[in-house]
Amino acid sequence: MTEYVILPGIGGSGAQHWQSLWQQKHSRMYRFSPKDWDAPDRDEWLDALDAAVSARKSPCVLVAHSLACLLIAHWSATAARKVAGALLVGVPDPRAPVFPGVAASFAAVPEIPLRFPSLIVASSNDPYGSLDYARLRAQQWGSRLVEGGPLGHINASSDLGNWDWGLNLLERFVTEITNG
Repeated sequence: MTEYVILPGIGGSGAQHWQSLWQQKHSRMYRFSPKDWDAPDRDEWLDALDAAVSARKSPCVLVAHSLACLLIAHWSATAARKVAGALLVGVPDPRAPVFPGVAASFAAVPEIPLRFPSLIVASSNDPYGSLDYARLRAQQWGSRLVEGGPLGHINASSDLGNWDWGLNLLERFVTEITNG
């Protein structure tokens, strides 16, 4: 049975964020736990991700939003632990004017393929990352890209609720990677 590690971005994805709603409804979804959600330190977040993955019984699926997408790229380039795959939602562009200064340690994003299957979901009107940026990262990381239309940053402010469409994408992705 597949286990999942939920990886929110800055702020930790509040109660109305789809990641939190998914986690409440699905017993096999676990949230990684960095020390500080509001002042992210790349090395500390890497350690927290590694701990969350190592606590799973078998290779899990990572479910990342925003800054955590960049975290996964850094982790894939440096860690040895195995995961089954990763859903990357709302990949932010560190060059965007709205990219938070507190996340500067994540900015030198690896431009190499991830070590596992991945699916990027991008919005056509995300203020943190353009579709062109998502396309570039998909190409560099070897990720499949799904363009979801105008969904903003695909967060609680996007008013997606449980984001059933995203959950269906995740379920189809997991079926693809587990059935070969």
